[in-house]
Amino acid sequence: MKSTATASILIVEDEARQLRYYTKTLGRYQLTCVPNGTAALAAMSRHIPDLIILDHVLAGGEYGTDFVPRLKAIAAHVPILIISGTLEIRGQLAALQGPLAAHYVLEKPVDLDELDATVQRALAECGVGETVQMLQALEKAEKIDCTEPERRFTERLARQHEIIKRLREATAKPSVSQLARDFQVSRKTIRRDLSDLIQRGQLDSAVYPEAADSEPDED
Repeated sequence: MKSTATASILIVEDEARQLRYYTKTLGRYQLTCVPNGTAALAAMSRHIPDLIILDHVLAGGEYGTDFVPRLKAIAAHVPILIISGTLEIRGQLAALQGPLAAHYVLEKPVDLDELDATVQRALAECGVGETVQMLQALEKAEKIDCTEPERRFTERLARQHEIIKRLREATAKPSVSQLARDFQVSRKTIRRDLSDLIQRGQLDSAVYPEAADSEPDED
């Protein structure tokens, strides 16, 4: 049974056999499959996924690595996993370097257990989770006081990241009261967190439709 907050993955791949492998291995996630980078950009204009799996050689003579900067420009917080059987070491290193780089490169033939583990790690630790760690490190370096707005933003983002990770493992509707107790905040704060997650596309509105009526919290 899928969780109530299944992570969404955009798979950019034009080979039917590879798609069958991926969908079988990653079937517990919400998958969107497109054949090339152009179609991926169009798909992201409609919905921002939690992870992108990007093949290197694509339909229409396109190359996945050429699209990494453009995909990152749309959603820098979304981790990208490149899969290729043709990239040499230099090309793999280039794909993993710089501010608009991919997070991982896996070589073909893809080990499906490694793919599954890499996807889990990327969803848990990269993207928003990585952003939270960077903000916390900057605040520590600058000795920002815990009462300042900057710290409150980081704490909220960190809490929301932990909430979405928990919901991805759950099969029942989220309990606002339980989450409020676990994170030691008010119910209104949790409702706002759920609303933020829905607005960012990380949580389906059907999971918690009441979040649409949430009000800003002052804590």
